[in-house]
Amino acid sequence: MVAPAASHSRPDAADLLVWYDRHRRALPWRAAPGSVPDPYRVWLSEIMLQQTTVAAVKPYFARFLERFPTVAALAAAPEEAVMSAWAGLGYYSRARNLHACAKAVAAAGGFPDTVEGLRRLPGIGAYTAGAIAAIAFDRPAAAVDGNVERVVSRLFAIETPLPAARAEIRALAESLVPRTRPGDFAQAVMDLGATLCTPKRPACALCPWMAPCRARAEGLQESFPRKIRREPGLLRRGAAFVAVRAGDEAVLLRTRPPEGLLGSMAEPPTSAWTPDYDPAHGLLDAPLDARWKRLPGVVRHTFTHFPLELTVFLARVAARTEAPEGMRFTPRDALADEPLPGAMRKVLAHALEPRAAPAPPPAPPPDLATPPEPPAVPRRGPLPKVLPRRPASAAPIRKDGPRKR
Repeated sequence: MVAPAASHSRPDAADLLVWYDRHRRALPWRAAPGSVPDPYRVWLSEIMLQQTTVAAVKPYFARFLERFPTVAALAAAPEEAVMSAWAGLGYYSRARNLHACAKAVAAAGGFPDTVEGLRRLPGIGAYTAGAIAAIAFDRPAAAVDGNVERVVSRLFAIETPLPAARAEIRALAESLVPRTRPGDFAQAVMDLGATLCTPKRPACALCPWMAPCRARAEGLQESFPRKIRREPGLLRRGAAFVAVRAGDEAVLLRTRPPEGLLGSMAEPPTSAWTPDYDPAHGLLDAPLDARWKRLPGVVRHTFTHFPLELTVFLARVAARTEAPEGMRFTPRDALADEPLPGAMRKVLAHALEPRAAPAPPPAPPPDLATPPEPPAVPRRGPLPKVLPRRPASAAPIRKDGPRKR
């Protein structure tokens, strides 16, 4: 619980807004100073930024706006197109809720401008409703994301660990929201947490709220917010089967069920993912009869609740091969339009990217304990024949002794 702090002043929103006016981040979804925010861009960015970093979202946001420039365009798009544009951002239920929310907003003629109205839309929770209401409509609402949780827990030195402290943090965050410029204030607290009040090595000397921060006064800023250590999930294993059709080089894919992990996303067929899966028996789960080749190594991917290792099998099948029921062959040049999650893109890359030839084995290290062999003595060749120096045209030498006089 929060203990009273008589010796510390209360954080002043005006101090933070002065800092924000000088140091605000330039973000593609953020309206320039003096401009009216676009509720569609605010909503889209807030949904994308859940459990994701700003750097990861920027290219997705740009591509999304190019493909669906308005909420009406997003509402009219087929679900497959939305899922494909979202592929790689993770948490794919957000994409389905995004599409459903766009349809509801388009049918209503626009976004509601209150927290209560926004909360009734698909996929919009307390944080997103507060962020949209404050940023897009300048309502005095608190937007409490991970950055804001960290800032508030340090300001008030909240000892209750997360997630149990969230109600307490929200109440304190709401008490700080000013009546004027609540949208700028919401973004200012987010920027403060993202740039100065960081998880490690916070730049407290530059913080506009350094004086009223209780954690800073106690020298314990890096220990907040308090958290309960979460054990990593149990490793799961499975097999993935990449079948490539001769002729058009199409790849066999299927769509996962709409509910559950990676719902409605595309994938090459896989086995079940279990902790005790044995890849040696993986061919029993193959989607069709083929000459499957087990590729070396595994594909690793970490989901929120567990890590995954997939053994990849590759097969080339005849040009006339029909896809099994519920599956399809997608041409290689159309794979970019499939809603493939990150884990399955890794599988396809592992199977389809050309592999470098294995390097030759390194030379064994020299054996310093054994003296080297002496160099072999070259074998002596035959001596060359010595030719006479007397010219052949000279008179022959007579051997019959001196002539008598």
